[in-house]
Formats: sequence, structure tokens, C-alpha cells
Amino acid sequence: MASRQPTARRYRNRPPSRFLRRLTIGIDIGGTKVAGGVVDSAGRVLDRTRRDTPGLSKSPREVEETIADVVDELTGRHDVAAVGIGAAGFVDATGSSVLFAPHLSWRHEPLREALSSRLRLPVVVENDANAAAWAEWRFGAGQGEDHLICITLGTGIGGGIVVDGLVQRGRYGVAGEFGHMQVVPGGHRCECGNRGCWEQYASGNALVREARELAAAESPVAQALLDRAGRDVAAITGPLVTEAAMAGDPTAIELFDEIGHWLGVGMAGLACALDPGCFVIGGGVSDAGDLLLNPAREAYRRTLSGRGFRPEARIVRATLGNEAGLIGAADLAREEIRLFARDPRRSTYRRRLFFADERERG
Repeated sequence: MASRQPTARRYRNRPPSRFLRRLTIGIDIGGTKVAGGVVDSAGRVLDRTRRDTPGLSKSPREVEETIADVVDELTGRHDVAAVGIGAAGFVDATGSSVLFAPHLSWRHEPLREALSSRLRLPVVVENDANAAAWAEWRFGAGQGEDHLICITLGTGIGGGIVVDGLVQRGRYGVAGEFGHMQVVPGGHRCECGNRGCWEQYASGNALVREARELAAAESPVAQALLDRAGRDVAAITGPLVTEAAMAGDPTAIELFDEIGHWLGVGMAGLACALDPGCFVIGGGVSDAGDLLLNPAREAYRRTLSGRGFRPEARIVRATLGNEAGLIGAADLAREEIRLFARDPRRSTYRRRLFFADERERG
């Protein structure tokens, strides 16, 4: 499926197309919400809606019905051409099935087929971090960069790679799972079952864990954080630590120094393997801005192999915020219908749906 997106050069130079001007819907499925938005060809979100995410115990059918409900609401107000789904989990290389989703009941779930049949629209399924990386490359902090790595710091660490205008999905579709690279052998236990994964040291969960451990130990340096949390250790959250750091709390700043250090160490390893021109850092933890990025840049320079003798990638903060996954999924759906409409040999279920829909529209 590497041909699903054109190269960067072809993308920038191609003439306008009526397919590219059509509105598409992006869906971002997280652990707590299903967010949907109508997105235009400039990456602007024109309309939004959301639902609660069905729990892990719910059947795949209930999750699909929730997505369909979001799409039905938006298509009731807008004429759209396709739907892009950004799912937190492993999506196979064909973009048709979710192999595994940690917060949902999807296990080898043929999501594209199920939703295409239900919605009567072309559907594209993509990993949410890949969708966010595409959005930042197209409309955000990564514009103009031919070799981009996007790192999303939230509860864990998500990642996406865009090279020459192509999302790099890997042989089986699960490339970019940077959060589960081992950086500390025998380190903290990770939910994936291994120890020492990167996301155990450079994520929102890591930030909160360290802050709560200090508070639970009744460390004098954690008293200001405890005061902010109403003396309740469990009430210490990532946004609370970020707020404290931005207000100048030295302990919160030190916690971001530590998270930033491990972020830089991990990026130096990725640079050895992939040699990007730019790292784009997004997700809720990036709200701390340079309190996170400055120590990350310092650790990156200090850890990078051949430091002083090789070009260094830029490290910048993402600009699209929480809507990056939604915008990217919608734009990838727009790309899909353009490619299928242009190549008459691709006579697939999605293409038949697309042209049937076009005939109905006249």
C-alpha cells in the first residue's frame, strides 16, 4: 500500500482536483472519546462533534455504531466525500483491519469493510499517530520537511514517520511504535509486558508517576504540588504538573527536565536509525513547551552518535494540538479517493462505492 500517497514532489506540484476540494470527515478514536470533524482541503475543521468511547468490554459492533452515529450527524449537515478513521492501535498494512487496540475490543477487526457498508462512503483506516504525523507534515510544524518523525507524548508515546510525502507503515503496518523501544534494560514494567520501554520514562504517565511518588513519600520538595492537588496524591495529574512548572515550581520544572532528558535520549537513537530532518513533538505533555523541549534538545545533542560531526535534526513543537489526528485522517481519506478516482484499474469495493455515490449526486 505504499502507493496510497504520492511522493512529496508530486504532491506539491500536482494540479488542483475536484476530489481534493471535497470535504471529508476525520474520526479520532481515543480511550475516552470518539471525536469527529468535517475538514476542508486546507486542513480547517469546519464542524465538530463527539461521543463517549464504548468501554473495552463492549463489542466491536457497538464501537462501530458509535463511529457511524458521529458520521451520520456530520453528514446530516455537510456533503462529504469520504471518512478517515484514526485508531489508537495496530492497523494492518492494507489499512483495512485493526489488529489490536489496547482500549477497545478490536482484535483483527475488519473495520474498513464494516464501516464502508454501513456508511455508504469510502473509508480509510489509519493509526492515529500516523494520521497526526501526516497532518503536521501537510498543515503544521513539519511543512516543507522531506524526512519527518512525529512523536506524540500522551499517556504513552505514539509515533509516525513521513518520508518524501509517504507515511511509512512498515511491512506489517505497525511501524512507528517508538514508545516500546527499550531504553533501560530491566527498567520499569510496561503495559506491553516488557521492561524499560521509552514511554515509561518520557510520557505523561511517567511524569505523573514520578510526581506522585515524590508526594507519597512526603518529600519536602513536593509540598507545593500537593497543595495544588488539595493534599490528595491521586489528584496530581499531568496538566497540574505542567501548570506548576509554567508557574515556576522548581520540582515540577525538575520533573520536566527528567522527562525531557529521556525524550532526547530516545530521539538520538531514532536519529541513528532514520536520520530525520525534523522531530515534531506533540501530545498533551508538549504543552510545557520549552520546559520540555530545551532539556530534550540538550540530551539529544549530548547523546547523538558522532556529535559535532553530523547534521542535527530540528526539534519543534507540533502546532495542530489535539485535532492533529482528526485532521490527518480526513486528509488521508481525501488522498485515497483522489488516487482511486484517477486509476481505473483499482476496481475495488471502495471505488465502486465512491462512483455509485458520485452518480447519485449527479
